[in-house]
This record gives sequence, structure tokens and C-alpha cells, in this order.
Amino acid sequence: QVQLVESGGGLVQAGGSLRLSCAASGRSFSSYAMGWFRQAPGRESEFVAALRWSTYYADSVKGRFTISRDNAKNTVYLQMNSLKSEDTAVYYCAASPAYDSNWSSGYGYNYWGQGTQVTVSS
Repeated sequence: QVQLVESGGGLVQAGGSLRLSCAASGRSFSSYAMGWFRQAPGRESEFVAALRWSTYYADSVKGRFTISRDNAKNTVYLQMNSLKSEDTAVYYCAASPAYDSNWSSGYGYNYWGQGTQVTVSS
């Protein structure tokens, strides 16, 4: 069992930066694939980024967001730069023990955090 807790969300002006953190409890964190998803009001959840054997990004965030992990701290990060109003959403981290999967699909993950709000003002 893995528990995930996100932090780092907040209000930022367009063009600014935020770094989200997702702290994981449980064993074998380093063996898990980690992903970030987001959901804006009235919209479906969408893939943002994932980290397994490589990094994967949605086209909408490529070049602006960076996913990384610190296995010693059992934490995955999402560095978000050049933020836009359309990045406003609740951001969720997710974890999967699978060796391989479709990391851009929410169905590929077994564990989810409670989410952290990111609001970008224009």
C-alpha cells in the first residue's frame, strides 16, 4: 500500500513558477512509476507528466514542466515554469508498481493523492 500526499500548490501570476511535491509512504518507492494528472473545473482529468524508465509529458506542458524524483526522500516533484491561466487545476500525483503501462492513462495507476490546487491568474 502506498499513500501519496501532494503539496506546493497555490496562487501564482501567469508567467510564474511553482514546484509541486508528492511525498510517498510505503515500501519500494523507487520501483514505482509516478505520474501527475490535473483536473480543471468542468473538465475531465488529463495527463500531465510521468516518470518511469523515461519521462513523458503532455504536449501542452512540454518544455515548461519537469518531473523528477528523489528516491532518498520518497518524493516526486513537478516543476512548473511559464505558467498559463489554462494550467489552473487540481493536480494529483499517482503511483504504479507496474513494469510497463500506458503512463498517460489514469488506468495505469493504482494509488492517488488527494490533490493540490494550482491557480494561475492572468
